[in-house]
Amino acid sequence: MLRQFQLVEKVKGYDPDADEDMLNRAYVYSVQKHGTQTRASGDPYYSHPIEVAGILTDLHLDDETIVTAILHDTIEDTLTTLEDIEARFGANVARMVDGVTKLSKIEAMTESERAAENLRKFLLATSDDLRVLLVKLADRLHNMRKLHYIKNEEKRRRIAKETMDIYAPLAERIGMYEFMKEMQTLAFRELEPEAWESITKRIEQLNEGGGDRIARISSGVKLLLTRAGIDAEVSGREKHPYSIWRKMQERHISFEQLSDIMAFRAVVPTVEDCYRGLGIIHRRWPMVPGRFKDYISTPKRNGYRSLHTSVIHSENRRIEIQLRSQDMHAQAEHGYAAHWMYKQSVQVPDGQGLMKDLVEILEHADTAEEVLEHTRMAMYQDRIFAFTPKGELIQLPKGATPIDFAYAVHTRLGDQAVGAKVNGRVVPLRTQIENGDQVAILQSRAQEPQPVWLNFATTGKARAAIRRFVRHKERDELIALGRKIYEDITRRIPAKLGKNALVEAMKRLKQADEASLMQAIARRAVTDEQVMEALMPGSSGGAKAAVPEQREAISIKGLTAGVAYDMAPCCHPVPGDRIVGLRRADEPIVIHTIDCNSLIDGHDADWMDVAWGDGSDGGTARISVVVQNEPGALAAMAGIFASHNANIVNLKLEARDTAFHTFVADIEVHDRSHVMRILAALRAADAVVQAERS
Repeated sequence: MLRQFQLVEKVKGYDPDADEDMLNRAYVYSVQKHGTQTRASGDPYYSHPIEVAGILTDLHLDDETIVTAILHDTIEDTLTTLEDIEARFGANVARMVDGVTKLSKIEAMTESERAAENLRKFLLATSDDLRVLLVKLADRLHNMRKLHYIKNEEKRRRIAKETMDIYAPLAERIGMYEFMKEMQTLAFRELEPEAWESITKRIEQLNEGGGDRIARISSGVKLLLTRAGIDAEVSGREKHPYSIWRKMQERHISFEQLSDIMAFRAVVPTVEDCYRGLGIIHRRWPMVPGRFKDYISTPKRNGYRSLHTSVIHSENRRIEIQLRSQDMHAQAEHGYAAHWMYKQSVQVPDGQGLMKDLVEILEHADTAEEVLEHTRMAMYQDRIFAFTPKGELIQLPKGATPIDFAYAVHTRLGDQAVGAKVNGRVVPLRTQIENGDQVAILQSRAQEPQPVWLNFATTGKARAAIRRFVRHKERDELIALGRKIYEDITRRIPAKLGKNALVEAMKRLKQADEASLMQAIARRAVTDEQVMEALMPGSSGGAKAAVPEQREAISIKGLTAGVAYDMAPCCHPVPGDRIVGLRRADEPIVIHTIDCNSLIDGHDADWMDVAWGDGSDGGTARISVVVQNEPGALAAMAGIFASHNANIVNLKLEARDTAFHTFVADIEVHDRSHVMRILAALRAADAVVQAERS
């Protein structure tokens, strides 16, 4: 552990203007407040914040950040208050300490909810001042170094998984690759101990057999570049165990088949030397096709710039070589922290901009699970590059689709997307984008996010925005449906309701407001009888006798299938069919045709008299068609659908024999009359033996 004078000397060594008095006071304050507390390792607790501060001095962080690191656990683990911190060390330090501090444990919260709320609080603080993230990453790195002292295996694995899922990707996001690699290695060792041990042993065996192979290759690359007049600093290393394991998993190969486990770095004076050096290396050794990446012309979002190539070296061994300038190297080694280390020469990306997507996700997410899921998705490490028609570069995770691209450009563009052009060709929104594609989004102001998009949206930002819209739409439609059911309930009450009946009913049913009550009615969280009793005590007993002989059916016109209600997959109702709704607690109302066989099993649900409403149009009908087994029969059937403007949504061959084939087709139609015209046309065709709704 750094002693007080050592810590102060380290900070003053790179920042002569640092507030020495504040650093001394913070050191003493932390030691006093943590007192006799100890860590799982048996060390005094205050050794942890001091070591975290030491990690940050290696990055040349300013005095306020160092003080924040020293004090970062005082509010959470001692009786210190935020007001105490602000009074002694100023508003900036207090704000950053609060950002790093976890929320107090609330008993009503689950473990995942606490984790999500802590993450939400931390990321919001980070978006305001990225130094909060630097302290948190140093804190997590030191905790991972001491993880093996924790006796509870489940707790160790939980911390390691959280590090792998959240903190290592966050370090990568701001370009702090050394932090990322060490955290990944330590987490991997805990999560996959057998794989870690196996890979580590094989690396050791390779080193024993190859002697100083890395040093020899480094010297060879340096000599090659020097002879061409390029002054280069060349270093090499084996890739860390987690990186090797991940490549083995992605490529489904063994360790022996993985040839590029060594990486070499050439740091040269200028950008021109990077490209010139690349040409020299490619002339000397054959490059591996598909393994060249130019992050100078297209930098990563975190500002990382470098040239990457893989070549076939001696003994047919593949090696990776990176070429970068001194400025690029400083940025690659320290990421955002390079702002403090090399203020005069290194340009770093906008730290707040890097967190923008994460903050948008926090604003859109509704549940703890969504916060954690979407944050993990937003921090994919394997990314591709795609371009807008104007040439703007958009970075996305592998497997991303045009809907992800649209939301990455702007939320409104994502909401209004109806299709896309990839490299000039119109494609569906579910098409996967490839590296280097040019993507143009086709939009319409009449469009709105569709629930089905969640099946192929891959980015946290896109999924959060879609879910938010669907959630709001569902709320609005549930309120509208609940109001219709409420009006039906009030008609069944035998006497006129008083002015305050609804207000009193909400109190009795423990509903916060009218909107909440209507949603509860729609979801059958409260039964019709409970609502009647709450509106007028004693009225539900005679409810059946009070039901009018001609009850008004509840119209579903204006409500959206799949949001306020679901169409039964067994009978596929369309406008014009006589229908009934089955209503179960906390489930959408399911609409069946009145003659559906599944209604026999509906004894556990409330039956609702529902109607389409005047002017209802559009639905999906299912038709079973038996055709003769002869050339042109399928074409004849499809032609009839087309001539009647019925779009085929799904077509399945259900049965076949030597004489006949049976197809089941889901088709988009206007109403029941439209279906009947199509059936009549099918039955009149020579190739069709039978056609029925199914």
